[in-house]
Amino acid sequence: MFKSVSAQEAVKVIKNNDRVYLQAAAAVPQILVNAMTERHEELRNVEVCHLHVEGNAPYANPEFKKSFHVNSFFIGNNVRHTLTAGNGSYTPVFLSELPLLFKRNILPLDVALIHVSVPDRHGYCSLGVSVEATLAAIDNAKIVIAQVNEQMPRTHGDGIIHYTEIDMFVECNEAIPTHIYGNPSKIEDEIGGYIANLIEDRSTLQMGVGAIPNAVLSRLNNHKDLGLHTEMFSDGVIDLILNDVINGNYKTINPGRALTTFVIGSKRLYDYIDDNPFIEMRASDYVNDVSIIKQNPKMVAINSAIEVDVTGQVCADSLGSKMYSGVGGQMDYIRGASLSEGGKAIIALPSVTKNGISRIVPCLKPGAGVVTTRSHVHYVVTEYGVANLYGKTINNRVKALVNIAHPDHRESIDRAYFDLI
Repeated sequence: MFKSVSAQEAVKVIKNNDRVYLQAAAAVPQILVNAMTERHEELRNVEVCHLHVEGNAPYANPEFKKSFHVNSFFIGNNVRHTLTAGNGSYTPVFLSELPLLFKRNILPLDVALIHVSVPDRHGYCSLGVSVEATLAAIDNAKIVIAQVNEQMPRTHGDGIIHYTEIDMFVECNEAIPTHIYGNPSKIEDEIGGYIANLIEDRSTLQMGVGAIPNAVLSRLNNHKDLGLHTEMFSDGVIDLILNDVINGNYKTINPGRALTTFVIGSKRLYDYIDDNPFIEMRASDYVNDVSIIKQNPKMVAINSAIEVDVTGQVCADSLGSKMYSGVGGQMDYIRGASLSEGGKAIIALPSVTKNGISRIVPCLKPGAGVVTTRSHVHYVVTEYGVANLYGKTINNRVKALVNIAHPDHRESIDRAYFDLI
């Protein structure tokens, strides 16, 4: 059906000054990435662009700055150092709009490195655990190189491509990167409890991965007829699906299906989604489209923040002026849930950092990015309760947010804000 080559042979097509896109998250084609990086001595000024990628990112080594420049659409821990080392940059973009950068030729692509399942008897491969903007990259890149993996789950939805859309194939039999999340802390569990109480039966959920989403999911066993329409999920949803808590019966968009654009978790998760028609993987310009999200009644969006000021401005992508993560899909879902009939847009965060610094603040740090504006925010949740800010005056917002700040900081936050004005 197709002729495979070695990874070293395949990446020879990458030239100086090329722009290369990597499939994201747990689908990063690590064998191709390693082979590309091995060519660092002969390559110059290759731009490597991607969302968060699991595993190693050897091309991000500052020693290779003459060879590779990292362009992150969402900054992961493995490339964060490039922003200060001078071999990386960040492009702010909503996840819903990322495919447009390729479709509109704003960022022309020379090479797309992707990771797919073995072709079926009809010649179709699956993008497996991550679709996001990869379809747009495939359609618009001059050359597409695929890592064809016997262990890549075959998922349903948009991410089915015919082998004729691929220019070069590198076969492998490698485990997909896993990410195991620990049990929530007491604080995270308390936050999860408050959020679970906000979720009504027949709601549709968007949540990311991590301790607070897992804490929420662990509190939903007695809920009924929930749906899932989210940019990403992990293991926490599996038992809820198996126990018919999440069934999608009351969704408007893709009813009876769980909708996502990528997954990160354990091998159990990857085995569960393999050839499972209940899980539908779609491109991010569909999954994160506000006009689509809002059609689900009782849409509940649960997102995190680095800090929130007492007027409701949400910083979720930077520590002051230092970029930390990215815009991602937060505003896509905050807006979609806000416009949904009976929807709820929730920002959740512990009241203080690990060092005891308040995350409810009189004003954001200088240079901090506002991902969700004060006019967009609805609910803010900490371990001390829920503040509903929608339709509230600034003074009432200050009171509500001070009340869910850590008790040690409430008086100083209140005083500092009113001293500022």
